Amino acid sequence: MLRTLDIVLIVVMTAAATVTYTIKHRAENKLEEVRKLDVAIKLEEDTIDLLRADWALLTQPNRLERLVGTFGADLQLAPTPSTQLAQPQELPMLKADLPVPEDKSAKDGIASIINKTDNMATGSVAR
Repeated sequence: MLRTLDIVLIVVMTAAATVTYTIKHRAENKLEEVRKLDVAIKLEEDTIDLLRADWALLTQPNRLERLVGTFGADLQLAPTPSTQLAQPQELPMLKADLPVPEDKSAKDGIASIINKTDNMATGSVAR
């Protein structure tokens, strides 16, 4: 002889257990994703370290000097003359250093078109 209260409590407890299991399952899935991402990050960090070591080996001055001696005739390498170097005043101006225009509305063609009132009368618009 189950009373209505007993049935309601059984349903509530079953629902609570289901919700708890669902939350636990999602948390375990997220934890597995975090572990996979940690492994991927570790792999990328190791790869970066390896590439830095390779770069250090490839850019050693002794090695470069040997390569220049070996392939100097083929590459026709020569020191850069001082006339080929640009002076700071010869470089283009940065966007941050550009002067701000005084009257923006006069130069902004799109804004003037948008803000212009339409004097055309059509049959679908009541005036």
